[in-house]
Amino acid sequence: MNYLMLATFINVVLVLIGGALGLIFKNKINENFSKAIVTALALCVLVIGVQSAITTTNMTLAIISMVIGTAIGEALKIEDRIYGCGEKLKQKFGSKDSSTFTDGFLSASLLFCVGSMAVMGSMEAGINGDYSIIISKSIIDGVTAISLAATLGVGVLFSALFVLVYQGGITLIAMYAGKFMTPLMINEMSAVGGILIIALAINMLGIKKIRAGNMLPAIFIPLIYYPIYDWIISII
Repeated sequence: MNYLMLATFINVVLVLIGGALGLIFKNKINENFSKAIVTALALCVLVIGVQSAITTTNMTLAIISMVIGTAIGEALKIEDRIYGCGEKLKQKFGSKDSSTFTDGFLSASLLFCVGSMAVMGSMEAGINGDYSIIISKSIIDGVTAISLAATLGVGVLFSALFVLVYQGGITLIAMYAGKFMTPLMINEMSAVGGILIIALAINMLGIKKIRAGNMLPAIFIPLIYYPIYDWIISII
């Protein structure tokens, strides 16, 4: 189990290192420069999201997943809970960056955890013991954390907790349940994750505020869709 979790631990460490570097050099980075970097990152995030989203082979499932998943997320108020967690952390570890602490925590948590690399990488680690995808993601996250922390402050570092719980949880689930997951399920989960990444990119660009956190359950709808679909087909 420790071996399978190694990739997630590396990811957490690189987020912390990147975030720390961002804080250290924050005052040495021009505000306009930081905003320009975040915009550039947002565009890259958008491209990553599109690349993942278009891999779907079942657009109907993607729509169903987004509708049902968002409904569940809104009912559970997932984003409010994540935001509330950020607020509690801010109260406990508040600093000069307290005004942006929660935004940094929420934005970084979603950015680092929603993508296809987080889902597929964690599953590969859990099922096959292959954590090359997570290692690649960790490097990207570390670099991204520098710019985010320089712009949004210390809250970005605490997103490492979310990475640990989310990716670690998927890895452990995949380790025990991976044999029941088909490549098709994993592909559709990644495609739905891509749609959520697009929503996050829109938030980063300031085009529109989308409650992407409440859409998180959508990623897991394909896991229950295909067993139900196969059961229906078998009795028809």
